[in-house]
Amino acid sequence: MLNRLELDPTRSPRAAFGAELRRAREERGWTQDEAAVRLGYSGTHISAVETGRKPPTPRFARRVDEVFGTGTKFRDMLWDIRRTSLLRGFPEYLEHEARAVELRLFELGVIYGSLQTTEYAVALATGAVRRGSITQAQADERLAVLAQRQARITAQPAPLVHTVLDESCIRRVVGGPTVMAKQLDHLLAFADLPNTVFQVAPYDIGEARSLSLPVSLLTMPDRSVAAYAESALRGQFERETDTVLPLLTAYHQLQAEALSQAASVALVCKVRRELR
Repeated sequence: MLNRLELDPTRSPRAAFGAELRRAREERGWTQDEAAVRLGYSGTHISAVETGRKPPTPRFARRVDEVFGTGTKFRDMLWDIRRTSLLRGFPEYLEHEARAVELRLFELGVIYGSLQTTEYAVALATGAVRRGSITQAQADERLAVLAQRQARITAQPAPLVHTVLDESCIRRVVGGPTVMAKQLDHLLAFADLPNTVFQVAPYDIGEARSLSLPVSLLTMPDRSVAAYAESALRGQFERETDTVLPLLTAYHQLQAEALSQAASVALVCKVRRELR
């Protein structure tokens, strides 16, 4: 083949992605233009990704996995390229969160990211840097991403946002009393927005709490529902009905056990008064 550029997959993660894309494409007997039609991109774009001139995006990697039937192979390779402070699976979640018309959120231990004040978020990031779990550059990345997500809450048209926070979120003081007081005030303002539902899952519901890990559920414009859950090591984004529906059921059960919005606001006010 004329002008065929030989690829060295050991040069970088991006080169490895491009070489594997070419191998998988040629294994199926597709030209770049034929693969482009199936993937919904141009042949020039496919060529640029294969040769490393253009970095793959989460959307591109997901589409390759779907069309090539490779599971999560290319999405996993994309993670090696990006290597950010964000958990694996989270960048894909962010793409969908930005387009969702309804969000259902549950958090443990700390205030959910999109509901954090800048001071609260900085305190968390600074603590992570001090422990050595992330670098300052990664902390800055987290804060930049967070600012974009926070703007989505009040964007127009704004999504409907259901939020259930475990009582531990409002009890744990982050950044000292002054920062925490401002954070609780921010929650009260959030609860007063016309597009939000705010609840606290109190300690005394005990084993009736139906979720044991933070979960985000997104309703997309086509009314499909996606889910994101994470552990300390990785995040998992899911769109398969068999996986998402049990989480959606558990979320509704949690809302039924949680305090009403009025009682939740009263509890936040009580905790706010107790800060010293």
